[in-house]
Amino acid sequence: MRVIVVGAGEVGSNIAVSLAESHDVIVIDVDPEKVDELTYSNDILAIEGDGTSLETLENAGIAEADMLIASTDDDETNLVTCGTAKTVGGVFTIARTRNTNFFKTWTKSEDAFGVDFMVSTNLLTANDIVRVVGLPAAIDVDPFAGGLVQMAEFEVTAESEIAGQTVEEADKFEALTFAALVQDGDVVIARGQTRIEAGNRVIVIGSPESVQSFSRTVASPESSDEARNIVVVGGSDIGYHTAKLLEERGIEPRLIEQDADRGRELAEDLPGTIVLEHDATDTDFLVGEQIDRADAVIAATDSDEKNLLVSLLAQNIGVQRTVAVVEEGQYAGLFEAIGIDVAINPREATAEEIIRFTQKGQVENLSLIEDRQAEVLEIEVDEESVLTGRPIRECVTELPSDVVIGAVTRDQEFIVPRGETVIEPGDHVVLFVATDVLSPVMDLV
Repeated sequence: MRVIVVGAGEVGSNIAVSLAESHDVIVIDVDPEKVDELTYSNDILAIEGDGTSLETLENAGIAEADMLIASTDDDETNLVTCGTAKTVGGVFTIARTRNTNFFKTWTKSEDAFGVDFMVSTNLLTANDIVRVVGLPAAIDVDPFAGGLVQMAEFEVTAESEIAGQTVEEADKFEALTFAALVQDGDVVIARGQTRIEAGNRVIVIGSPESVQSFSRTVASPESSDEARNIVVVGGSDIGYHTAKLLEERGIEPRLIEQDADRGRELAEDLPGTIVLEHDATDTDFLVGEQIDRADAVIAATDSDEKNLLVSLLAQNIGVQRTVAVVEEGQYAGLFEAIGIDVAINPREATAEEIIRFTQKGQVENLSLIEDRQAEVLEIEVDEESVLTGRPIRECVTELPSDVVIGAVTRDQEFIVPRGETVIEPGDHVVLFVATDVLSPVMDLV
């Protein structure tokens, strides 16, 4: 497949590097430094130019392209780029947008703006936040098989029940599979004798109920089973959608917004949310409003610096859990290193969603792990798959060692994958696969 990616920022670069392994990828960007970096660091063909220009698109071979992905930081540029590309031919267009008004318009007509598939960054981020907040101690949560299966990542603290145990000792949950550990930034496949140390991250795949139960062994004793006392700081579009999603789950969040006009607007649009008009960096105010008793504070202002400050203040007054939106992806690790429980980068979520979409047909769903060191994939197996028709203990001998069968679903029912389990055609299988063996695994399954 020939793919043109417009925008060589964090989102575009991640998408280009991911797709370049199996597709013919060309990147367009107005910034010559970004063009040079992609060309020399990742050996991807990149050209300097404006993606909204028909001449530039033609130079990139738009007439022969199968897909165009408009992923700059500017919504209007992305929409114009898609519309311009459509004037040439039948290329499939994907646009990234932040303004949810564009997304609402597109969902009503589906081909508005010349866009075939639109990714709403702010809605995606809000969904990620709400999923993480709903699971004690989780850093990342992704649903598979229509919600029958969950993949979740947790950080193991010294106080965690499983710290110091082997995977075999910690594996006490019927419908749960330990997929991998992240140790010093490296992904390690979980084996029975692999020891789980404090500071590791553990990735599990299982039924939502088992994952929820497992979270209790990782979370601190003080944390709530179900976070309901939640405070959102910042009436940004992400903050608004986060509060709205929480309302839809039957939770009455509090939202702190400093701007009076925006606060009134939010109060009208969010009838199930208590909107507080104040500066969230005022510690006296936070204590006075009993924010210190919150199960979680979500910092979702438009400023990374303010989100960091608010999160640190919340931790300082005793809030159990802090989640911060971090626009600059390079700072996400720093946020978590200094104690913020979860840092969510909207650009990373967007890139993952677009990569997930481009791989549809090969996989039903996927999640990227630790800078793409591994992937969690959902596939529907057919009769040709090596997984079909034999007990798992036999068919895994034909797979590379860096693969874990995490879950199986059949006719909308969860099946725990054990050695004697026989996978049938039509089953959905959730696999944890190290990226360096992804290609041979896809050929086999």
